[in-house]
Amino acid sequence: MIKTQLSDPELLRYSRQILLPEWDMDAQLKLANARVLMIGAGGLGNPGAQILVRAGLGFLRLVDFDTIEESNLQRQFLFQSSDVGLLKVEVAIRELQKINPWTQLEAINLKVDLTSLPELLADIDLVLDGSDNFATRDLINQACVEANVPFLSAAAIGLEGQIAFFRPAQGCYRCLFGNGLNDDTRQCAESGVLASTTAVIASLQAHHALLYLGLDQVPLANRLLLWNGTTMQQRILKFAKDNNCPICKSSGG
Repeated sequence: MIKTQLSDPELLRYSRQILLPEWDMDAQLKLANARVLMIGAGGLGNPGAQILVRAGLGFLRLVDFDTIEESNLQRQFLFQSSDVGLLKVEVAIRELQKINPWTQLEAINLKVDLTSLPELLADIDLVLDGSDNFATRDLINQACVEANVPFLSAAAIGLEGQIAFFRPAQGCYRCLFGNGLNDDTRQCAESGVLASTTAVIASLQAHHALLYLGLDQVPLANRLLLWNGTTMQQRILKFAKDNNCPICKSSGG
C-alpha cells in the first residue's frame, strides 16, 4: 500500500530533513514508499543500512550468508562482542528494528546467485551492493540488467573506495570494468581496511541512494567516484555504455 502521509511521530523524527530546501515532504514520502535490496551486511552494509533506516526508508531487504567474527567488530557498527558467531543478517535486522519502527525489514540468510537474484529483485526500486568481491558484483549486475533495476555499487579496501551508479539502458558494471573483473582479488582479510574507510564509502553510497529515491537525482550516472583516504581527495571518472557489452547491449536507451 502506498503511503500518502506521515504520522506526527514520523514528522517529528524526520523534521530536520523536511526542513531542507533540497528535501521536502514529497521527497520524504517517496523515501517512505521506496524498496531497497542491500546485498552484504558487512563493513558497507552496516553503516549504509543504518543511514537509510534512520532517514526513513520504507522497506529494506538485507541479504548475507556470513556469521559475525571478532575481526568484524572493528568496522561493522551494528554488531557487539556478544554477537560473535551469530548470523549477520539476523543481528543487523534486530538492531535496525530498534532504530526505526516504521521501516519494514526483511532478513535473508543466503549467498546470492543468478537463480536466487530474480526473486530478490522482483519488487525492488534500487539495489545497493556491499559485497566484497568482483564476481558477486558481476552476478548482481547481470541480474539487475535482466530485471531493469538500478544498481548502486560500492567497494572499500585499505584507505580507498569507489562508487558507481548503473541504469541498464545507460551502461552497466561490465561496461565499466570490462573483462578485468577478476584482476583485483584483494579482500579485507588479506589487505586490511581502516574502520573509517568503509564508513565513508557506505555514507556516500547511502547519500546517493537518498538522492535517487527521494529526488530522482543521479549525480553518479555513468560516473565512477574514486576516494583516497590517504590524500583526502576524490576523483570522478566518466564512462560510456559499451554497445558490444555482452550483459547490457540489448538494453535500449
